[in-house]
Amino acid sequence: MSAAAKRIIPLLDRVLIQRVKAETKTATGILLPEKAVEKLNEGVVVAVGPGNVTKDGTTIPTGLSEGDRVLLPSYGGSPIKLDAVKDKEYLLFRAEEILAKLQ
Repeated sequence: MSAAAKRIIPLLDRVLIQRVKAETKTATGILLPEKAVEKLNEGVVVAVGPGNVTKDGTTIPTGLSEGDRVLLPSYGGSPIKLDAVKDKEYLLFRAEEILAKLQ
């Protein structure tokens, strides 16, 4: 995780996710062009907000923590552009949009 990503602190039930890059080389060593490689619907949780606040003021924490591997929906999330990091893709999701936690 970069220093620029550490400065982003999600609010409420938001989760900052770094998308996992697909392999560009096959098991036999053949390099694949970027257009042939699909985006994976998998990511690593970088930062987690404190959770939702109910009407009576109690906070309901999210079920995710930093370092968790998660399954992402095909569409959605807000892309975060960091000038210092060009090759890493960060997305901001609501915790309820995350499909599953991978173990």
